[in-house]
Amino acid sequence: MNLDQLLHEWKRDEQFVEQVAAWRVTPARLGQYREIPGSVHQEVRFALEQRGIQSLYSHQAEAWEVAARGQDLVVVTPTASGKTLCYNLPILDQICKNPATRALYIFPTKALAQDQVAELHGLLGHVKTQIQSFTYDGDTPVNARQKIREAGQIVVTNPDMLHSAILPHHTKWLKLFENLRYIVIDETHMYRGVFGSHFANVIRRLLRICEFYGARPQFIMSSATIANPGELAHWLTGREIHVIGESGAPQGERHTILYNPPIVQPQLGLRASSLQTARRLGGRLLREGIATIAFVKTRTQVEVLASYLKSDARERQRGEIVGYRGGYLPHERRRIERGLRAGEITGVVSTNALELGVDIGSLDAAITVGYPGSIASILQQSGRAGRRKGVSLSLVIANASALDQYLMAHPEALLESSPESARIYPDNLLILMDHLKCAAYELPFAADEQFAVETTAELLEYLADARVLHRGRDAKFYWMSDALPSQGVSLRSASQENVVIIDQTDTAHPVVIGETDRFGALTTLHEEAIYLHQSKSYQVERLDLDNGKAFVRRVDCDYYTDAELAVRLQVLDELEVVEQDTAVHRFGEVAVNATPTLFKKIKFDTHENLGWGRIYLPEAELHTTAYWCSFAESSFDFSQDDWESALKGFGHVLKHAGALHCMCAPSDLHATVQVKDPLHGRPSAYVYDAYPGGIGLAERMFRDRDLILRSSFDMIRACACESGCPSCVGPGQVDEGLKDRVLQLLHSLVVDGLSLAERGV
Repeated sequence: MNLDQLLHEWKRDEQFVEQVAAWRVTPARLGQYREIPGSVHQEVRFALEQRGIQSLYSHQAEAWEVAARGQDLVVVTPTASGKTLCYNLPILDQICKNPATRALYIFPTKALAQDQVAELHGLLGHVKTQIQSFTYDGDTPVNARQKIREAGQIVVTNPDMLHSAILPHHTKWLKLFENLRYIVIDETHMYRGVFGSHFANVIRRLLRICEFYGARPQFIMSSATIANPGELAHWLTGREIHVIGESGAPQGERHTILYNPPIVQPQLGLRASSLQTARRLGGRLLREGIATIAFVKTRTQVEVLASYLKSDARERQRGEIVGYRGGYLPHERRRIERGLRAGEITGVVSTNALELGVDIGSLDAAITVGYPGSIASILQQSGRAGRRKGVSLSLVIANASALDQYLMAHPEALLESSPESARIYPDNLLILMDHLKCAAYELPFAADEQFAVETTAELLEYLADARVLHRGRDAKFYWMSDALPSQGVSLRSASQENVVIIDQTDTAHPVVIGETDRFGALTTLHEEAIYLHQSKSYQVERLDLDNGKAFVRRVDCDYYTDAELAVRLQVLDELEVVEQDTAVHRFGEVAVNATPTLFKKIKFDTHENLGWGRIYLPEAELHTTAYWCSFAESSFDFSQDDWESALKGFGHVLKHAGALHCMCAPSDLHATVQVKDPLHGRPSAYVYDAYPGGIGLAERMFRDRDLILRSSFDMIRACACESGCPSCVGPGQVDEGLKDRVLQLLHSLVVDGLSLAERGV
């Protein structure tokens, strides 16, 4: 049975259709073509023809014209629309005309870099001019690095390698920086939040070094569909960017189905597990031989769903279904990518690691389990299927969260809204100071030099007073320490030091099977945790944080573990305050102390709680920004216990509504409550950025609080449960009046769909 036949069967299945919140069919679209420009070098033209390219899509031709004028540009077209040729074509043409030309390709992940290099080499194989293209990342052999620095005309790298290995040692890259004409930044939409804020500063450092060597490179960028591609590209580069947004690539017929799992406990409003639903529907697709990719949110879910699909598959299919996530060793990830391209693997379960434009061949169906945090991500994930002609399926399966249920009740918010704006905050003081130190190591700062902000001189003086920098007789600021500052700065706001996971099942031959960051280790690699890797279970026997090692042993068990954190919050400074009749809204700086406390054992299949255990690990501290709402206790007839549960429910829905409007994952925001806050003695609910210094999410929630509170009210009111459930008020014990109490709090802030501020109150 092919996909078209299966979709017709599902349309006739009343039980299936009953759970469908929306079914949208996007008709096939013909391509728009233009001739290859006559000014393209003959060798490059021949290479295109040998690859079967006789003409260009309209957006590829436009990119050629803009690049030829020397303008910086960003191409914003769907997945598999040929964005790669938009930068390969002008760069190969220019190198053929002038072999001294250099280009730097920056990809957000190693997997994407490896994939794009393979495509580039496919073109280079048909070009007579010797063009040296090399990948320079953490997997590059040491003995090859000198040749790359000297001979590489196209150097392919990632932000982390650029930050920690290329820029600090720019004197070794003389030929690259003196002749650097092009900088390619692929998947620009990935550079948002903390990662994007760091990366914008890396680009500032890169351009500063280019200026030192007398180069002014041209930017050629590509992005998935977001609302503000030109604005984001400007924030990243500091330049005005020409936006190419109309795709000329053909597209097959696409079915987008929003599927809400059935309610299994009507009184509590509990729905069937989204993972189990993905197991059932994904298993059916795979049994029919339909190549399928499933996206889940966490590494644990990758292993759980991959295990389910493998166990349900026929014996001959078992080798064709794999998991793919961060933490796998490089050779394992490359093997999976090759298997997908060759069609040997027909089913893959992934985190957003495969959301990017890695060529994984022709898949027919993409399943998204739980809203991934943005419409842009939905478009990227659905674009992994139907990369060629023919019918394709994008199946979005909701989970029980308030956010997912809100989107199922309002499918137009997902299907008809434009993609969100990507935001960065490169002038976050902690991030900026880190990169100011890195830049000072790379080149001394002149007294009047600006590093993107007007207060650069003050920041340099502060670092000099702290004896981090030295002010010389020439009034320049010099790095003082022998240490390399970039080694202590992670672009993802986590420790550079990873924890290596060592399997010691065979004590004579221990094997490294993966790695994770130190913060993630606190909740996934504590003692007695079950660590899942390629559908196999390992129990953690010892976590040695000092030496960055976790020792695990293979076990045969029917459960996995999930850890919890205890949070203590203290307000450091109130930056803005807005008062209403029943509540006060505040935005400010807070200190958060979090300690992993206990872990739950969750049974496979049924997901029931089998027990718990304590975690004995050190406390982690976070200084960040928060938005919080403090209520007038006298305005509500609540007991002390009533207040605690109502605030937790209010904080839960506020966090998820905030994530919807801020284009971030719910994990980027954390919520906590205080029945009596220490400063004012009021019941308060806090939502704070999960990153040091904040990245603007809490501030945006404070600014857009009317819209977010209205969405929160709609989420609770629209929930089908009677007294509150995990979908609307969050997990935990639910008492009879909890839902009503949370609605009372929200109703005091939102009246008849309009905020009090809008009504002039």
